[in-house]
Amino acid sequence: MSLEIRKFVQFDEETLIEGFRKAEPPLRMFAVAAVVKNPWAGRFVEDLTTEIRSYGPELGAQLTQRILDLAGGGDAIEAYGKAAIVGLNGEIEHASGLIHTLRFGNHYRTAVGASSYLAFTNTRGPANAQISIPLMDKNDAGRRSHYLTVQFAIPDAPGPDEIVVALGGSLGGRPHHRIGDRYQDLEELGHDLDNPAAL
Repeated sequence: MSLEIRKFVQFDEETLIEGFRKAEPPLRMFAVAAVVKNPWAGRFVEDLTTEIRSYGPELGAQLTQRILDLAGGGDAIEAYGKAAIVGLNGEIEHASGLIHTLRFGNHYRTAVGASSYLAFTNTRGPANAQISIPLMDKNDAGRRSHYLTVQFAIPDAPGPDEIVVALGGSLGGRPHHRIGDRYQDLEELGHDLDNPAAL
């Protein structure tokens, strides 16, 4: 079974004023999404491996190229994330299957030169359900200024037998960031960076 993509969607947002003050520089967040046919819709399939291994690399490559084009290159992207939302005839496992494979995520991670894991959401919903892509700094998971969320919806997707797979990114962090980073908390609490929960 080959990957069937119905359409691609792009989202691009530039915030000029935040907190009643001018954002300098403005914050730009963006996303690209593919609306694909769910190969497992309407039935229970025990082994999802074949489609995951087939679809993951193709989706990863196509979405990565599109988001790089939108951002102006991988070096420009500071924070990144991924998401999938499956239609009502599918399982959360189907959304998870397409994004929780290195065959998908490594395309984006490599292209932006990242060392952090890709933050994610995987949900189920009808057409026009909100897609939320959590972002984090591509190289510093504790940099709170880059904890962001790209939010958008596609009016006709996902259909019941579809999955929306998306990548998100930003060119910077939150304007007027002033809550500090997790390292300050760890130091104040006397916790180790390698064992933040002090277990």
